[in-house]
Amino acid sequence: MKQFNMLDEGFICEHCGENVPKLNYTARDHCPFCLYSKHVDINPGDRENSCKGLMRPIGIEKFKHTYKIVYECDKCHMRHKNIVANDDNMDLIIQLSVQEKKD
Repeated sequence: MKQFNMLDEGFICEHCGENVPKLNYTARDHCPFCLYSKHVDINPGDRENSCKGLMRPIGIEKFKHTYKIVYECDKCHMRHKNIVANDDNMDLIIQLSVQEKKD
């Protein structure tokens, strides 16, 4: 079972360069501007993954009453999913969902 370490931090996105603020209701795990994440965790919030590759958003999946962004690491190609945040760029989320249907 995965252990969750609540770690809500702001950061500078390594993909788009935006200053990403803390989320303030759960742990921030991706950039709300470009939706990229970083492969830093083995278990949520532990920061113990040595890969440190950028996680590229590649799709969207329905999850309970919300959605998850599907990622693939540009370095090790591992796939991971993160729940959509309230402040995420909905235009990009829509583009991902439309793109996924075309593929």
